Formats: sequence, structure tokens, C-alpha cells
Amino acid sequence: MMRWLAAMLAALAFCGAARAQAVDTGHLTAELVSQTQGIAPGQTVYVALRQKIQDGWHTYWRNAGDSGEATTLAWTLPAGWKAGAFVWPTPRRLPVGPLVNYGYEGEVLLPVPVIAAADARPGQTAVLTAKASFLVCKEICVPEDARLQIALPVTAAPAPPDPTWAAPIAKALAAAPRSAALTAAFARRGQAVALGIVGGPLKGADVRDAYFYPYDSTVIDHAKPQGLDRGPAGLTLTLVPGYAFQGGAQPKALAGVLAIDGKAYELTAAPGPLPAGAGGLGPPLPKAALGGSLSLLPAALFAFLGGLILNLMPCVFPVLAMKAASLAAHGGREQAQARRHGLAFGAGVLAAFLALAAALIALKAAGAAVGWGFQLQSPPVVAVLALLMTAVALNLSGVFEVGTSLQGAGSSLAARGGLAGDVFTGVLAVVVAAPCTAPFMGAAVGWALTQPPAAALAVFLALGLGFAAPFVAVTFVPGLLARLPRPGPWMEVFRRVLAFPMYAAAAWLVWVLTIQAGEAALARILAAAIVLAFAAWLLGLEQRRQAVAADGRRGALGLLGVALVAVATVAVISPPYGQGAARAQAAPRADLAGSSYSPEKLAALRADGKPVFVNYTAAWCVSCQVNDLVVLSTRPVAQAMKRDGFTYLKADWTRRDPAIAAELARFGRAGVPLYLVYGAGGAQPVILPAILTQGVVIHALDAGAAKAG
Repeated sequence: MMRWLAAMLAALAFCGAARAQAVDTGHLTAELVSQTQGIAPGQTVYVALRQKIQDGWHTYWRNAGDSGEATTLAWTLPAGWKAGAFVWPTPRRLPVGPLVNYGYEGEVLLPVPVIAAADARPGQTAVLTAKASFLVCKEICVPEDARLQIALPVTAAPAPPDPTWAAPIAKALAAAPRSAALTAAFARRGQAVALGIVGGPLKGADVRDAYFYPYDSTVIDHAKPQGLDRGPAGLTLTLVPGYAFQGGAQPKALAGVLAIDGKAYELTAAPGPLPAGAGGLGPPLPKAALGGSLSLLPAALFAFLGGLILNLMPCVFPVLAMKAASLAAHGGREQAQARRHGLAFGAGVLAAFLALAAALIALKAAGAAVGWGFQLQSPPVVAVLALLMTAVALNLSGVFEVGTSLQGAGSSLAARGGLAGDVFTGVLAVVVAAPCTAPFMGAAVGWALTQPPAAALAVFLALGLGFAAPFVAVTFVPGLLARLPRPGPWMEVFRRVLAFPMYAAAAWLVWVLTIQAGEAALARILAAAIVLAFAAWLLGLEQRRQAVAADGRRGALGLLGVALVAVATVAVISPPYGQGAARAQAAPRADLAGSSYSPEKLAALRADGKPVFVNYTAAWCVSCQVNDLVVLSTRPVAQAMKRDGFTYLKADWTRRDPAIAAELARFGRAGVPLYLVYGAGGAQPVILPAILTQGVVIHALDAGAAKAG
């Protein structure tokens, strides 16, 4: 009798087995479904989160790719019950504009192992509750939630399979990525990463559509193609590295899923030599994958035009004043002498551009996340340049002399007829101009840094030619030289006036230094500047003494002045600025009308379909600061941002930031400024010009907001 009653209770339990209710979240229907009609005490069964997604919409894998957010499930279980992690099916690639995401369309089951409590009592029904969170995307992304339940009867023995869901869940588990006897390793190969994989499952497999889905979203550029090379025992995939490889760093492992020939395998690759039989070093990726679609001739032309325009950029204004004084000093001289001075200036410009380019190319090849203006991301370099600008200003103020040439860099330079002084002026002009990015220049430099050294140097040479061309051309045109005023007493007054732009340049560099290295650097640079000024005064005293004595002997004051210059220079180079820089880095960034940028913050905003304005800037970029002051900080632009619902993100590159460097490279840029307008609804970004106007920005904001409709 008791046995018959137990059988009847079990039958009644199975009649109501695994009861669940589907929930419509708006763009998908979600429910919990069970592999079996019940569960025994201590038994493990699979309960799957079923998603029935609307046509054209998708949800995300555990690594969402370039944007998005993985589906999550937060359980509320009876005492003693446990739930494991999702068994993620192999995702699909989902291109969205210039991005590539990983996720699912249509119907998908995400199985979860559920373990019943060992003391669960047969005959009872366990109610399992979970809060599911989805990001469902099409042209826009909508976060949606569902509170789901499933009632599982507790049975004395393992329950039979669920007639509706046992087979689909078993199929999903069978198709899920599995562990396999694969050996994998990865190694950096120039601008790419080679991932070599060998093992039994790859022998005889069709590898033409092989694809590596990493678990970590930062290790590769998901939007770039993966090159493939077949080997006798496996294959080599050539990947474009992501943020994790910036700044010379590399991850400890590449873990993920290899999808191949309709199957998927989990793998973990360690850094090191590629396994034997994996193939060659991998085929080169298309140029478009590594840095734009320009070729050498258009890039060189853009660089030349950018160099011409660079003469008009705000960062070059202090040196433009020196160049103007130099041209005035040439007034009335014979044409041959003026040409020599022009060519000397051009030689200094070209030498400086090529030296900066060589350093930049070498650092990029070593894996450093640097770009145009990289030297001003180093506090010691900024400090030395501030002292140099101060010294030039003191010279122009008449505190000491370095010869009659306004571009002289020392008595030895002046003794050579001023030509070496012209070379020095060309070098100084490049050093000051380097932080700026003129129109046409950004795309050319960004392309150059993805090319072999010879092509890159050719582009930088064209940039230098464009920058030097106006000054050199004037010295070769007799009509223009004849229009210049004759040298005279007015030049001494003009010279004193020119000191003030140089003082302003020195003050600006001190401000940049305090942002990079903290308040402690301010006292250090000001003390060095006082020592430098005292040294310049001593040199001036010595020069005046020599002028009176006319004996040509170098006195003690001059030697002391030179020694003090060396002391001031060493003081701002060593010891390092590490502690101050760390404190400055840790300090919160102050943004007037927005918040600090991060790739994750931008991705979250885009996933929500919100319009975003991203300002890639730096304190040492004068063009950036001028744009901020005269355009972005004005009331009309602020009102347009508020009216159109834009979020303003400020990506500050004053200090080196691998994430920002990677984003600049992704848009074919090697320096700042860069302005991106992401329209509403996940629209592709619009790149604004390097020189902004209120009209350009407001028009772009209004157009971006209109895309929401």
C-alpha cells in the first residue's frame, strides 16, 4: 500500500514537473527550462536560460567584443542548493558599423548546472528564482531585465528527461566549446601577434574559417581580420593586438575559444615560441587592418600640407616671432647670404623632424604606446624645455648675449656667421611645434607609424619640408626680401618685445609639468629657473667686462655661469619625478562639463544608445587648449550639448595612457587633438577637424542627436 502511494505521488510530481513561465522583456522572451522533469537530492541537472530574441536584435557572449555587455543571471535558491556558471555556446561575430561584437541572435540556450541540496526532501517542490539581465541591441541597445522562476519537483530517484527541453539542452551542451589536446603559444610579430595552435583535433580539419574568440576583451582588436596560415600539425592565426599589448606589456596568457570546422575548442596559449607544426609566422594582415588605406604618395602630400599649416598653429607662435625677427635681420643683406640663412634654418627643421621621427619609430617598434608629441609626456623633457625657453627669453631681454644673431645658441654659434644659429632656430621651432597636429597631418602621421621605417621617414621628411618651406621660400624670393624693413635701432626694441612670448611658453611648460608630476615639481622647476636666471646674469656681467677690457680672456664669472646652467639642468632631470607623477596620476581629473574618458565608460554609454562627444586632448597641446577655450568651453556649445543630450568625455593624454594611444591609432591618428561625435542610437563616430569652430561643433551635435529618430 505504501509503495503504491509513493508511486502515485511521484507520478503526480512529474505531471507538474519543471513548471516555468516565460517573460517578455520587450525585445526578447526569457524563461528557465530544465533538462529533466525533477531532481533528486544531491543530483546535478542543467537548467537553461532560454532567450527567444526578436529578429534583427542580439544579446552578448561572455566577452561582448568591442561594445556590449554579457548576459547575467543572479540566483535565489533554497538552502543548500547551488548553481554554477553558464555553459556559453560558441558566439557569432556581429559587425556593428566599425565595431565587431560577439553574441547571439534568434533562439539561444545558456545551460547552468544546478545541484540540489543533499537533504532535499522527495515529494517537495523546490522553487528556483533568478534575476536575468540582458543588453539587447540592434541599431540601439536596450538593457532589459526579467525575474524568472522554475519549480522543480524533488524526487527520490533521478527524474526522467523533460520531453520538451532535454534534447535541446543536450544539443547545446554537446555543441559548446570543449577542452581538447591542443598546444598553443603566442608571440609578438612587429605590429601583430601570432597565435600558433597544434593538436589532434586540427589534423585534417577544414581550417579556412578558423577564428579565435578571446575571453578577455582587451587582448585583440576584434574589428580587424585574423590572418590564417595552415601548418602540417595545426595553424597560426595573425591577430591585431589590443590594449593589453600597449606600452610594451603583454598578457600572461591568451585564453579563449577556437571555432573551426563547425566545432569549438577551449584553449590557453602562453607567451613563447610557436609550437612546431603550427605553420609559418602567419601571413601579413591587410594594410587596412594595421593602419588605414593611404599609400606613400598621398600620405607624403598630406604631410607636406600639414607641415605648411603647422606654421599657423598656436603652439608655434612663440617661435614664429623669432622667425619674424630673423627675417627682419636679413633685410638689406645680399641675396646669397639670405639664402644661406634660409637653407640653414631648413636644415635644422629637417634634422629635428627626422630625429624625432626616428625616436618615435624606434619606441613604437619596441612596443611603447607613444605618438606625435611623445617627448612632452616626459616630465624631465618638459622641465628642460621650460628652462630652454626661459634662457631664450632672458637672451632676448638683453640679460646676456650670444652674438648678434637672434637665433644664436652660444658664442660659438655666433662666431660662425649666424648659420649655426639658424639651424638651432629650426630645431627649436620643431621641438615647440611637435605637440600640435595640423589638418592633414594627423592622418599622414598615423599612417606612417604603421609602415616600415623607410616609408615612415619619407612621410616625416615631407612634413619637415612643408614646415620649413615658407621661411626658406621667402629667402629665395628677392621681391619679398626687398619689402622687409632695413635693420636699425627699431630691432633692439622689437627684440625685447619678442622675449615675452618666450616667457609665456616657459610658463605654459611649467603648468604642463605640474599636471604631469604634481605640485612638488613646481618648487623644483622654479628653483632651477632662479639658478638659470642668476647664471644668465653672471654671463652678462662677464660679457660686459670683456667688452670693456677687450682682452678676450674668459673670467671666473663666465665659468661660474656655465657651471650654474649645468646645475640647473641636472636638477630638473634627476632625481626622477616618479613619486610626484604617481600622486598626480592618482588625483582625480577635473573636467568642466563632463567626466574622464575610459574605453569601458564609452562602451557603456554607446550600449545605452546615448550620444557622446569625446575630446582627446593634452595639457601640452596648445591647439587643444585653444579649441577648449574658444569653442568647447563657450556657452553656445555647452547649450547644444545639453539640448542634444550629449555626454562629454575628456580623454586626457598629458601623461602616457595606453588606452588612449590605442584609440588614437584605431582612428589613424598619432597625436592629439582628436574629436569624435558618436550619434544617438549607436551611430558610427564622426571625426571633427583639428581646428574647431562653434558652428562645426554645434552642427555635428545636432546631426548626431537627430540619428536617434
